[in-house]
Amino acid sequence: MNRRLPPLNALRAFESAARNGSLTRAAQELSVTQGAVSRHVSQLEEWIGLKLCARIRRGIEITPEGAALAAVLGTAFDQIETQVHRLRYHRPAGNTLRIKLPPTFAIRWFVPRLARFHALHRQIDVQITTSHQTVDFDREDIDICIHSGPAPLTGLACRRLFGETLLPVCSPGLLQRTGAPADPADLSRHVLLCSLHRPDDWPTWLDAAGVTTVDGNSGLKFENSALAYQAAVDELGIVMAQRAFVEEDLRTGRLVEPLGLRIKTGSGYYLAYPQPQRSSPLVKAFEQWIVQEASAMEEAG
Repeated sequence: MNRRLPPLNALRAFESAARNGSLTRAAQELSVTQGAVSRHVSQLEEWIGLKLCARIRRGIEITPEGAALAAVLGTAFDQIETQVHRLRYHRPAGNTLRIKLPPTFAIRWFVPRLARFHALHRQIDVQITTSHQTVDFDREDIDICIHSGPAPLTGLACRRLFGETLLPVCSPGLLQRTGAPADPADLSRHVLLCSLHRPDDWPTWLDAAGVTTVDGNSGLKFENSALAYQAAVDELGIVMAQRAFVEEDLRTGRLVEPLGLRIKTGSGYYLAYPQPQRSSPLVKAFEQWIVQEASAMEEAG
């Protein structure tokens, strides 16, 4: 049968605009310009020969005909997404494991240990993606992720790996030049380093230390903690670090702990993956390995 349908992009743009009640929000959702969404909607209206929506000051107003079409499209797209998801997680097992990680977790904790996993499972190819954004398994080609936060992700198989412990660290060379802080309040004469994605770390630690005279939001800020740790190694200042990510530096003396106060937060790092992936041999092998690595680190700490 010869199906004569309007362009898929036009249907997708209209469904998003109708659901969001806005061309602007539809453009943000679809990662295109507002003008592109508007052109797609106009193209669909011309193809059908009916007005589907009216542009108003605060968004769009859907006509009755447009509302009926949007409802059908929403159901159809949901069914497509569900079926693709089902096929994706029941596809024949390959040898590639796709992992999404927070950048600093990847750089400071995971990659230094990856050779041990590869030695045990040489048949598994590991593909690593780093991002601070929460994974969307329905839309991303990801098998497993590491989630950072106060609680595990809902609706997924999750395994807690380890918690967060905050401590200030710096280069020994910095202390030779400036002298070590006598107490937490003495940090006022030092440059504080932190990640833009972790603005609460210094204030949390300073509050636990009972310090009110030091501005935890001052100092140098970097895109991620890994850059802030490197800045500390390069003697730019004192960084508020997570214990798991600086243990090797402390052991070798590359970084030192000028103050003895360590603070545990309520957050942690979790392994997470869709429930259907429980039966995947690749996921099972990776979960067993990373849990053992995390346990060994906690015991050593």
